[in-house]
Amino acid sequence: MDASTNQPGGLLSHVLVPVGNQEDALKTAQRLAVYDPKAVTVLYVVEKGDGVPDKTPVEHSESVAEASFEAVLEVFPDAETASAYDRNILKAIFETAEDIEASAIAYRSRGGSRLMHFLSGDLSIKLVTQADRPVIALPRNE
Repeated sequence: MDASTNQPGGLLSHVLVPVGNQEDALKTAQRLAVYDPKAVTVLYVVEKGDGVPDKTPVEHSESVAEASFEAVLEVFPDAETASAYDRNILKAIFETAEDIEASAIAYRSRGGSRLMHFLSGDLSIKLVTQADRPVIALPRNE
């Protein structure tokens, strides 16, 4: 990552937006649009097991990714799309952010109970605390 994030508008010069499904993608894009980023890349991570059964068939995950991309493209017609195949979602997000030289990562928390946060390892907390670039938590409310 270069010093461009320190320039005026640099934080939003190229935002990586990881999404989980079509509804999440659309809501996240709508929340992000208010801030008028210069460039957007939307990322869908296909959870691919290393020698273990996949959580969902890859073909199904790829169709969810396509629907998610289409939702973001409704809001950001010039957005780039990216898919990553990895067992570790967080690692895939960070690697993609580095590969595309994202100025920031923007996401919308999906919420959930404390138990769900505990069981999932609370991806949001890890995203915010382990990232090597700014992370923008978008509001959940309209």
